Amino acid sequence: MKIDLNSDLGEGFGPYTIADDAGIMDVITSANLACGYHAGDPVIMDRTIGLAKAAGVDIGAHVGYPDRMGFGRRHMAMDLPELEKHVIYQLGALEGLARPYGRKISHMNPHGALGNLASADRAVAEALVRATSAFDPNIAYLVLSGSELEAAARAAGRQTINLFLADRAYLPNGQLAPRSMPGSVIKDENTSTSRIMRLLDDGTLVAITGEILHIEVQSILVHSDTPGALDMARAIRSAITKAGGVITPLSHLLAHS
Repeated sequence: MKIDLNSDLGEGFGPYTIADDAGIMDVITSANLACGYHAGDPVIMDRTIGLAKAAGVDIGAHVGYPDRMGFGRRHMAMDLPELEKHVIYQLGALEGLARPYGRKISHMNPHGALGNLASADRAVAEALVRATSAFDPNIAYLVLSGSELEAAARAAGRQTINLFLADRAYLPNGQLAPRSMPGSVIKDENTSTSRIMRLLDDGTLVAITGEILHIEVQSILVHSDTPGALDMARAIRSAITKAGGVITPLSHLLAHS
Protein backbone atom coordinates (compact mmCIF):
# COMPACT_ATOMS: atom_id res chain seq x y z
CA MET A 1 0.00 0.00 0.00
CA LYS A 2 1.38 3.37 -1.08
CA ILE A 3 -0.11 6.56 0.31
CA ASP A 4 0.75 10.26 0.05
CA LEU A 5 0.77 12.40 3.19
CA ASN A 6 -0.28 15.96 2.52
CA SER A 7 -0.78 19.32 4.23
CA ASP A 8 -1.81 22.91 3.46
CA LEU A 9 1.19 25.16 4.10
CA GLY A 10 2.42 28.72 3.59
CA GLU A 11 -0.74 30.06 5.20
CA GLY A 12 0.74 33.04 6.99
CA PHE A 13 0.97 36.66 5.88
CA GLY A 14 3.84 39.09 6.44
CA PRO A 15 5.09 38.59 10.02
CA TYR A 16 2.10 36.41 10.95
CA THR A 17 2.43 32.64 11.00
CA ILE A 18 -0.27 30.00 11.27
CA ALA A 19 1.59 26.71 11.60
CA ASP A 20 4.94 24.98 12.00
CA ASP A 21 5.56 24.63 8.28
CA ALA A 22 9.15 23.49 8.70
CA GLY A 23 8.19 20.79 11.19
CA ILE A 24 5.28 19.47 9.15
CA MET A 25 7.36 19.54 5.97
CA ASP A 26 9.65 16.89 7.46
CA VAL A 27 6.69 14.51 7.87
CA ILE A 28 4.68 14.92 4.67
CA THR A 29 5.36 14.06 1.02
CA SER A 30 3.27 16.72 -0.72
CA ALA A 31 2.16 20.24 0.19
CA ASN A 32 -0.58 22.56 -1.00
CA LEU A 33 0.81 26.09 -0.93
CA ALA A 34 -1.34 29.16 -0.37
CA CYS A 35 -0.99 31.41 -3.42
CA GLY A 36 -1.54 34.82 -1.86
CA TYR A 37 -5.34 34.94 -1.85
CA HIS A 38 -6.67 33.34 1.34
CA ALA A 39 -3.16 33.52 2.81
CA GLY A 40 0.47 33.72 1.81
CA ASP A 41 2.59 36.38 0.14
CA PRO A 42 5.63 36.25 -2.19
CA VAL A 43 8.15 35.96 0.65
CA ILE A 44 6.23 33.23 2.47
CA MET A 45 5.58 31.38 -0.77
CA ASP A 46 9.28 31.53 -1.66
CA ARG A 47 10.33 30.32 1.78
CA THR A 48 7.84 27.45 1.73
CA ILE A 49 8.96 26.34 -1.74
CA GLY A 50 12.54 26.29 -0.46
CA LEU A 51 11.50 24.15 2.50
CA ALA A 52 9.68 21.77 0.16
CA LYS A 53 12.67 21.43 -2.14
CA ALA A 54 15.01 20.71 0.78
CA ALA A 55 12.63 18.05 2.12
CA GLY A 56 11.88 16.50 -1.28
CA VAL A 57 8.19 17.37 -0.95
CA ASP A 58 5.96 17.89 -4.01
CA ILE A 59 4.33 21.31 -4.31
CA GLY A 60 0.75 22.00 -5.31
CA ALA A 61 -1.36 25.13 -5.62
CA HIS A 62 -3.92 25.79 -2.90
CA VAL A 63 -6.10 28.18 -4.85
CA GLY A 64 -8.99 30.00 -3.26
CA TYR A 65 -11.12 33.12 -3.17
CA PRO A 66 -9.41 36.51 -2.67
CA ASP A 67 -10.56 36.53 0.96
CA ARG A 68 -7.60 36.98 3.26
CA MET A 69 -9.78 38.50 5.99
CA GLY A 70 -11.98 35.38 6.09
CA PHE A 71 -9.16 32.92 5.33
CA GLY A 72 -10.95 31.88 2.15
CA ARG A 73 -13.76 30.23 4.08
CA ARG A 74 -16.48 32.62 2.88
CA HIS A 75 -18.21 32.18 -0.46
CA MET A 76 -17.71 34.96 -3.01
CA ALA A 77 -20.10 35.41 -5.91
CA MET A 78 -18.16 35.30 -9.20
CA ASP A 79 -19.17 34.43 -12.71
CA LEU A 80 -17.26 31.46 -14.06
CA PRO A 81 -14.96 33.30 -16.51
CA GLU A 82 -13.90 35.63 -13.68
CA LEU A 83 -13.25 32.67 -11.39
CA GLU A 84 -11.10 31.01 -14.04
CA LYS A 85 -8.88 34.08 -14.29
CA HIS A 86 -8.42 34.16 -10.54
CA VAL A 87 -7.33 30.50 -10.60
CA ILE A 88 -4.84 31.09 -13.42
CA TYR A 89 -3.48 34.14 -11.59
CA GLN A 90 -2.72 32.06 -8.50
CA LEU A 91 -1.17 29.24 -10.50
CA GLY A 92 1.05 31.74 -12.26
CA ALA A 93 2.22 33.25 -8.99
CA LEU A 94 3.23 29.88 -7.58
CA GLU A 95 4.85 28.70 -10.81
CA GLY A 96 6.84 31.93 -11.09
CA LEU A 97 8.26 31.61 -7.60
CA ALA A 98 8.92 27.88 -8.01
CA ARG A 99 10.87 28.26 -11.25
CA PRO A 100 14.11 29.58 -9.67
CA TYR A 101 14.11 26.44 -7.50
CA GLY A 102 13.71 24.18 -10.52
CA ARG A 103 10.33 23.07 -9.25
CA LYS A 104 6.95 22.73 -10.97
CA ILE A 105 3.41 22.48 -9.71
CA SER A 106 2.43 18.83 -9.49
CA HIS A 107 -1.17 19.30 -8.37
CA MET A 108 -3.88 21.71 -7.34
CA ASN A 109 -6.28 21.55 -4.43
CA PRO A 110 -8.93 24.27 -4.07
CA HIS A 111 -9.14 25.78 -0.61
CA GLY A 112 -11.98 26.43 1.80
CA ALA A 113 -15.25 27.75 0.40
CA LEU A 114 -14.05 27.36 -3.18
CA GLY A 115 -13.04 23.75 -2.55
CA ASN A 116 -16.38 22.93 -0.95
CA LEU A 117 -18.27 24.50 -3.85
CA ALA A 118 -16.16 22.75 -6.49
CA SER A 119 -16.84 19.42 -4.78
CA ALA A 120 -20.61 19.93 -5.00
CA ASP A 121 -21.20 22.14 -8.07
CA ARG A 122 -20.32 20.65 -11.47
CA ALA A 123 -20.18 24.01 -13.25
CA VAL A 124 -17.69 25.41 -10.76
CA ALA A 125 -15.68 22.19 -10.88
CA GLU A 126 -15.50 22.41 -14.67
CA ALA A 127 -14.37 26.04 -14.44
CA LEU A 128 -11.48 25.05 -12.18
CA VAL A 129 -10.52 22.24 -14.55
CA ARG A 130 -10.67 24.55 -17.58
CA ALA A 131 -8.49 27.15 -15.91
CA THR A 132 -5.92 24.69 -14.61
CA SER A 133 -5.81 22.77 -17.90
CA ALA A 134 -5.28 26.01 -19.81
CA PHE A 135 -2.34 26.81 -17.56
CA ASP A 136 -0.80 23.31 -17.52
CA PRO A 137 -2.71 20.15 -18.52
CA ASN A 138 -0.22 18.01 -16.58
CA ILE A 139 -1.32 19.38 -13.21
CA ALA A 140 -3.27 16.74 -11.28
CA TYR A 141 -6.27 17.35 -9.01
CA LEU A 142 -6.64 16.45 -5.37
CA VAL A 143 -10.32 15.52 -5.06
CA LEU A 144 -12.81 14.13 -2.61
CA SER A 145 -14.02 10.66 -3.58
CA GLY A 146 -17.26 10.90 -5.55
CA SER A 147 -17.10 14.70 -5.83
CA GLU A 148 -18.03 16.86 -8.81
CA LEU A 149 -14.41 17.98 -9.10
CA GLU A 150 -13.35 14.37 -9.45
CA ALA A 151 -15.97 13.81 -12.16
CA ALA A 152 -15.08 17.00 -14.04
CA ALA A 153 -11.35 16.32 -14.00
CA ARG A 154 -11.77 12.73 -15.17
CA ALA A 155 -14.20 13.79 -17.91
CA ALA A 156 -11.50 16.16 -19.17
CA GLY A 157 -8.93 13.36 -19.15
CA ARG A 158 -6.95 14.77 -16.24
CA GLN A 159 -5.26 12.85 -13.46
CA THR A 160 -6.89 12.79 -10.05
CA ILE A 161 -5.74 11.77 -6.60
CA ASN A 162 -8.41 10.89 -4.04
CA LEU A 163 -7.87 12.92 -0.90
CA PHE A 164 -9.03 12.09 2.62
CA LEU A 165 -8.99 14.81 5.27
CA ALA A 166 -7.71 13.27 8.47
CA ASP A 167 -8.98 16.03 10.75
CA ARG A 168 -12.44 16.61 9.28
CA ALA A 169 -15.74 14.77 9.67
CA TYR A 170 -17.81 13.82 6.64
CA LEU A 171 -21.49 14.10 5.77
CA PRO A 172 -23.45 11.09 4.45
CA ASN A 173 -23.08 12.42 0.87
CA GLY A 174 -19.29 12.31 1.11
CA GLN A 175 -18.86 16.07 1.48
CA LEU A 176 -17.09 17.66 4.43
CA ALA A 177 -19.20 18.48 7.45
CA PRO A 178 -19.42 22.30 7.80
CA ARG A 179 -17.00 23.75 10.33
CA SER A 180 -19.99 25.25 12.13
CA MET A 181 -21.26 21.73 12.89
CA PRO A 182 -20.20 20.32 16.29
CA GLY A 183 -17.58 17.61 15.86
CA SER A 184 -16.67 18.63 12.32
CA VAL A 185 -13.01 19.27 13.20
CA ILE A 186 -11.20 16.27 14.67
CA LYS A 187 -8.39 17.29 17.00
CA ASP A 188 -7.61 13.98 18.72
CA GLU A 189 -4.77 12.14 16.98
CA ASN A 190 -5.94 8.71 18.18
CA THR A 191 -9.40 9.26 16.72
CA SER A 192 -7.92 10.51 13.47
CA THR A 193 -5.47 7.61 13.20
CA SER A 194 -8.11 4.96 13.91
CA ARG A 195 -10.38 6.40 11.19
CA ILE A 196 -7.52 6.28 8.70
CA MET A 197 -6.51 2.73 9.52
CA ARG A 198 -10.12 1.57 9.09
CA LEU A 199 -10.34 3.42 5.80
CA LEU A 200 -7.13 1.90 4.50
CA ASP A 201 -8.18 -1.55 5.71
CA ASP A 202 -11.68 -1.81 4.24
CA GLY A 203 -12.40 1.49 2.48
CA THR A 204 -15.13 2.58 4.89
CA LEU A 205 -15.69 5.61 7.08
CA VAL A 206 -18.38 6.45 9.62
CA ALA A 207 -20.08 9.74 8.70
CA ILE A 208 -20.73 12.35 11.38
CA THR A 209 -24.36 11.19 11.47
CA GLY A 210 -23.49 7.49 11.73
CA GLU A 211 -23.87 6.24 8.16
CA ILE A 212 -21.16 4.06 6.62
CA LEU A 213 -19.40 5.63 3.62
CA HIS A 214 -17.20 3.93 1.04
CA ILE A 215 -14.31 6.20 0.12
CA GLU A 216 -11.28 5.85 -2.13
CA VAL A 217 -8.06 7.31 -0.76
CA GLN A 218 -4.58 7.83 -2.19
CA SER A 219 -3.55 10.90 -0.20
CA ILE A 220 -4.22 11.87 3.41
CA LEU A 221 -4.31 15.52 4.43
CA VAL A 222 -3.73 17.07 7.83
CA HIS A 223 -4.60 20.77 8.02
CA SER A 224 -1.59 22.63 9.36
CA ASP A 225 -3.82 24.98 11.39
CA THR A 226 -5.60 22.17 13.26
CA PRO A 227 -4.44 22.15 16.90
CA GLY A 228 -1.74 19.49 17.33
CA ALA A 229 -1.31 19.10 13.56
CA LEU A 230 2.35 18.13 13.71
CA ASP A 231 1.77 15.41 16.32
CA MET A 232 -1.23 14.16 14.34
CA ALA A 233 0.78 13.96 11.12
CA ARG A 234 3.57 12.08 12.87
CA ALA A 235 1.10 9.64 14.44
CA ILE A 236 -0.57 8.98 11.09
CA ARG A 237 2.73 8.41 9.34
CA SER A 238 3.89 6.05 12.08
CA ALA A 239 0.64 4.04 12.07
CA ILE A 240 0.71 3.61 8.29
CA THR A 241 4.34 2.50 8.16
CA LYS A 242 3.84 0.09 11.08
CA ALA A 243 0.96 -1.47 9.14
CA GLY A 244 3.29 -2.05 6.18
CA GLY A 245 2.31 1.01 4.16
CA VAL A 246 4.78 3.13 2.24
CA ILE A 247 4.52 6.91 2.46
CA THR A 248 4.97 7.92 -1.18
CA PRO A 249 5.14 11.35 -2.85
CA LEU A 250 2.14 12.27 -4.93
CA SER A 251 4.28 12.61 -8.08
CA HIS A 252 5.35 8.96 -7.75
CA LEU A 253 1.73 7.86 -7.44
CA LEU A 254 0.85 9.85 -10.54
CA ALA A 255 3.76 8.38 -12.50
CA HIS A 256 2.46 4.85 -11.88
CA SER A 257 -1.27 5.53 -12.27
